Amino acid sequence: MTETAGLGLFGTGVMGAALALNIAEKGHRLALYNRSPDKLDALFGRAGPLAERLTPCAAIESFVEAIAPPRAIILMVAAGDAVEHAIEALLPRLAAGDVLIDAGNANFHDTRRRTAWLETAGRAYLGIGVSGGEAGARHGPAIMAGGSHEVWGRVQPVFDAIAAKHRGEPCCAWLGPDGAGHFVKMLHNGIEYADMQLIAEAYGLMRDGLGLAPAEMAEVFARWNAGPLRSYLIEIAAEVCATTDPETGRPLLEVIRDAAGQKGTGRWTVIEGQQLGVPVTIIEAAVAARNLSAQAPARAALQRLLGDQPGRLDGALGDREAALADLESALLAARIAAYDQGLAMIAAASRTWDWRIPLPRVLRVWRAGCIIRAALLDDMAGALESHDGGLLTTPHFAALVRERLDALRRVTVAALGHGLAAPALATALTTLDSLRARRGTADMIQGQRDFFGTHGFERLDREGTDFHGPWEK
Repeated sequence: MTETAGLGLFGTGVMGAALALNIAEKGHRLALYNRSPDKLDALFGRAGPLAERLTPCAAIESFVEAIAPPRAIILMVAAGDAVEHAIEALLPRLAAGDVLIDAGNANFHDTRRRTAWLETAGRAYLGIGVSGGEAGARHGPAIMAGGSHEVWGRVQPVFDAIAAKHRGEPCCAWLGPDGAGHFVKMLHNGIEYADMQLIAEAYGLMRDGLGLAPAEMAEVFARWNAGPLRSYLIEIAAEVCATTDPETGRPLLEVIRDAAGQKGTGRWTVIEGQQLGVPVTIIEAAVAARNLSAQAPARAALQRLLGDQPGRLDGALGDREAALADLESALLAARIAAYDQGLAMIAAASRTWDWRIPLPRVLRVWRAGCIIRAALLDDMAGALESHDGGLLTTPHFAALVRERLDALRRVTVAALGHGLAAPALATALTTLDSLRARRGTADMIQGQRDFFGTHGFERLDREGTDFHGPWEK
């Protein structure tokens, strides 16, 4: 072998192959290894002239030898056991100063543990979140890095080169030690769940409540994408609505089964939100909605037992244009509330593990390449640059939500009153109402807890935290 590779890539499945071509296209030589040789063959079949920068390796020993030391090896394998097996196979063959870079959707707890494990063994480990799907990996993803800042500096030029660009700036950043990058990627996906569910509910209200055809909804989403809702997910919602099934000639949406899949990152977000004590209610509603969508037999049985939905909104939101204007405003308010919850969870995790993640930097990474890229992200980053509170407490976004709260209420009340499911929109409304209530109802809960368990409570009229009611009397 006349020339060693600058770095290696372990795992050439869909995402790994796309990332390999992106790295090669930016001028870097890359050694490749995959447990299944056919995937390497498939990659070379589509590499074209880029193949000259790719070095396929049949054995793991030759793979490690093909990389110039100190070695940097990107792992692109499925989260969980596959990562453990890859580390165990590579670790005995690595030298001091070598670094493994997990660029998959790993659970951040695993990343924290693996970082400590490899550091004990005298090796380095980076956990990097890569967002944008196959197209992003190939042409420019958003990249969220965690681990040693010094080690990140060694490989940052490669990742800056392959990342998406927003006005010339790479959507790539180091966000903190050990699991910080993978945690932020998890929250990115949690917000993605919420955003997709809110869009799906808007689609459902247009379809079932207003009787719009897919082509008409495509026009609505395209119009919304020219305003404050402008984002990748709104853009592709318009395209999905406009697409015709080539086999039947019908709108594609009419032949897709209404059962949503998931890979677990949304579920992880909900679990970690509970552990951190941060309410991510809109994300929770979105994850639950996906779970409900998968219960086809139970849904069919309950439809027979409980009857069909009442259906059309029948002017409950005024004429068609008034209804669509309210729906656009409701979607924007709920979307902002979902981002606020996701960012609050990142801030809580940053405090818990001393990551010191700058939220404006996170938002700027998300401006291009990733699934939740949106026009609002620049404004969000600017609003939080000199503000210590949450997104909803910034003057700009407080005003945006306040101006649209009535529309969110009208849409939610109309949907629920006509039997049209809108769990994420309804959750956004009730969450905002709970947050702005002058006095909530937890006093009753505290009274009951003290009654049956002597848990104590705080009083409004004096200092202290361990007061009790006169229950024994």
